[in-house]
Amino acid sequence: MRVMLKATLDTEKANELLRSGKMAEQVKEILDRLRPEAAYFGPIGGRRTMVLVLHMQDSSEIPPVGEPFFTQMNAEVEMCPVMNAEDLQKGLSATG
Repeated sequence: MRVMLKATLDTEKANELLRSGKMAEQVKEILDRLRPEAAYFGPIGGRRTMVLVLHMQDSSEIPPVGEPFFTQMNAEVEMCPVMNAEDLQKGLSATG
């Protein structure tokens, strides 16, 4: 299943990671491990935010996917299933 993950970073912790030079390394490690279909970065609601689209086979993948954001970045994390246009068409054709 395709899942959108939105990680809103804690400003104080993100500032600390930037000052120490570890932010780029942390982000690279996360991206290398998760291998998202897409990754976007920018300020949302005035805070540094990462939006990733990834594939999960099972809900048991939620803890290992989310924990690095919580433990390394003190982030607020949201995950929700999403579809691309092809998925939507397939779903709509099955409804009736």
